Amino acid sequence: MIMACQPHVDGHYYYYYNNNVCLSNLGVGGGASRGSTVGASSYSKPLNKSSSPPLKLIRQSGGGGAVVMASSGCNNNNGNNSKKMKTESFLRHVESLASFPSGAGKISRLNAVILGEALSSEENDIVLPSDDFSRQALVPSPQKYLEMYKRSVEDPAGFWADIASEFYWKEKWGQRVCSENLDVRKGNVKIEWFKGGITNICYNCLDRNIEAGLGDKVAIYWEANDPGVDATLTYSQLLQQVCQLANYLKDIGVKKGDAVIIYLPMLMELPIAMLACARIGAVHSVVFAGFSSESLAQRIMDCKPKVVITSNAVKRGPKAIHLKDIVDAALDECAKSGISVDVCLTYENQSAMTRENTKWQDGRDIWWQDVVPKYPTKCEVEWVDAEDPLFLLYTSGSTGKPKGVLHTTGGYMVHTATTFKYAFDYKPSDVYWCTADCGWITGHSYVTYGPMLNGASVVVFEGAPTYPDSGRSWDIVDKYKVTIFYTAPTLVRSLMRDGNEYVTRYSRKSLRVLGSVGEPINPSAWRWFFNVVGDSRCPISDTWWQTETGGFMITPLPGAWPQKPGSATFPFFGVQPVIVDEKGVEIEGECSGYLCIKSSWPGAFRTLYGDHERYETTYFKPFPGYYFTGDGCSRDKDGYHWLTGRVDDVINVSGHRIGTAEVESALVSHPQCAEAAVVGVEHEVKGQGIYAFVTLVEGVPYSEELRKSLVLAVRKQIGAFAAPDKIHWAPGLPKTRSGKIMRRILRKIASRQLDELGDTSTLADPGVVDQLIALADC
Repeated sequence: MIMACQPHVDGHYYYYYNNNVCLSNLGVGGGASRGSTVGASSYSKPLNKSSSPPLKLIRQSGGGGAVVMASSGCNNNNGNNSKKMKTESFLRHVESLASFPSGAGKISRLNAVILGEALSSEENDIVLPSDDFSRQALVPSPQKYLEMYKRSVEDPAGFWADIASEFYWKEKWGQRVCSENLDVRKGNVKIEWFKGGITNICYNCLDRNIEAGLGDKVAIYWEANDPGVDATLTYSQLLQQVCQLANYLKDIGVKKGDAVIIYLPMLMELPIAMLACARIGAVHSVVFAGFSSESLAQRIMDCKPKVVITSNAVKRGPKAIHLKDIVDAALDECAKSGISVDVCLTYENQSAMTRENTKWQDGRDIWWQDVVPKYPTKCEVEWVDAEDPLFLLYTSGSTGKPKGVLHTTGGYMVHTATTFKYAFDYKPSDVYWCTADCGWITGHSYVTYGPMLNGASVVVFEGAPTYPDSGRSWDIVDKYKVTIFYTAPTLVRSLMRDGNEYVTRYSRKSLRVLGSVGEPINPSAWRWFFNVVGDSRCPISDTWWQTETGGFMITPLPGAWPQKPGSATFPFFGVQPVIVDEKGVEIEGECSGYLCIKSSWPGAFRTLYGDHERYETTYFKPFPGYYFTGDGCSRDKDGYHWLTGRVDDVINVSGHRIGTAEVESALVSHPQCAEAAVVGVEHEVKGQGIYAFVTLVEGVPYSEELRKSLVLAVRKQIGAFAAPDKIHWAPGLPKTRSGKIMRRILRKIASRQLDELGDTSTLADPGVVDQLIALADC
């Protein structure tokens, strides 16, 4: 209960809140919104007993309760129309950073636990970093974060230039660190960082680390699909193999600026190929080795590569996938359109298929093992400008031509290295495992480039995380003593469904930081990840970012502040997120709306390959002056960010805008629901209805009573307006091999447009689609 508010000689007002002393600065921001610091004019009188000021907590040096502090900021319009600005503080989203003293225990209305204590199932639990973890953390406190963040947005050129100077540059960049225009009304959108700086990302990943004495450190621990098969490469060995492939590519005519398509599974040869391209200035385009021949052909025809690098086959679990056949079909399709590729370099993956059983076209197809090992183990570096292209990565989309997201070299290098270092609190002794495939942006930024720029030891896993059983991930964690584990909520929910026994049979004592990527993680999955996998002692870096952003944008920093299950928390250095309404007006305090970013960051993509107009139309025209993420976001009263899913995943039910992620989270909170996916369908009365695909916990039978119970769970957590109109039982959900749910297919099933399902070849289990269709009327 708030007892009183009294002015003090030091110019602050002290609130007495349940015997905790609360300190607030005067006159910060532009008014008394619920999620931002309030000035004296708002709380300069005794407060109603039912009032609850925002909790803003910092470590207290001793005794008593928690001290609440707000940090003032400064004006930073960044060229946007000032009438849109409702605050004078660019720190409005971090003013309410919270951190409790170790052992503070439960705070009124917030159940605080310290790392090492089991987390209960209450929605308002928060997890505090332990003193031991914070003491050794790179960012040990909110104060340190605020100090670094404030500089990163007040002086972005100085902040990022200092970090960039830690890398090798053949020539320094020009006088301007950054040049940008994000406002389509002022001309073409353009972003440049470190223009004129000459560098090479492969050199910084490998040569620089070897020169620093890390040549004998393991760069890659490779784990095959089949247990017991593995390999390692040190940084020196990795450089040698990269140079051999780079020399081969040069020998067949690949030069700076040429495109190379890489269609490989998670063999060591995949990061080797990426680094080899980067070394000679070629632009790699990795295509996930699960895409169909049609999808691969689209990408080949768009970027017209000099060479395609692939493998004859791969095993995913017990199943062999013939990759070379897919490439052959794609190249045949390209030939019909007049696009030819002279060389198809093929790695023989003997565990999946022998070369004798591989279809072959003489003159075009070349075995990797027959040519690459013959080349020298040293290769001169092709030095490139910071703004020269590094890679193309196509986002598939549900319709139309794939978008070729183009990332350049210098800014991407600095951004990915820095985000990896701080978001995972990286230490040189860490062994890091990201379960993502290099066919996605996560594999680019946080399997290959980010970790290796930091000289990390990385686990690369070829197989399926549930083969031969659901304990495989934790077997790998124990085998390599993995300390940082980064995965997707989809995998977390899948393993949660299979039961705790697959986790608890393994030690996992090496783990110290967990991470989540790809979609918002619902609080119940977050708690299971924290409680069961991390033994209630590992902070979770629940990262939000996109293919387009290149690296993390909103993410916890382990040890710096408390976490709320399911929240991405606060922005990374240099990132200025804003939440706007339909008219593009920034919304302050506790709110929901469209997530935009104002001002550029080093890792931002520069264009869509060959289609800059689409780049501007998609990302910058919806809200001029901002980068529009396409995501919805809520900010709570403490300033924490909660991603609510893609805006196109928002369902408008009788005028209520309902995020699919919010409904899915409510469904999964039901003890008998393992996973859920929600889509919108046409409704003759409400405009749109809510259609939920629900996967139950193993062994739980379908029943009408359970169906009603699931609907009731949503009604209780969100409201009657969000109750699903249809619960569709789902033995499984259609997912790509990386774990992404194909909602496009679910929408077609829900609307009974079964003749428009499209390509299902990228699914991990295409048979799921037939099962869902069969259960449509159950």
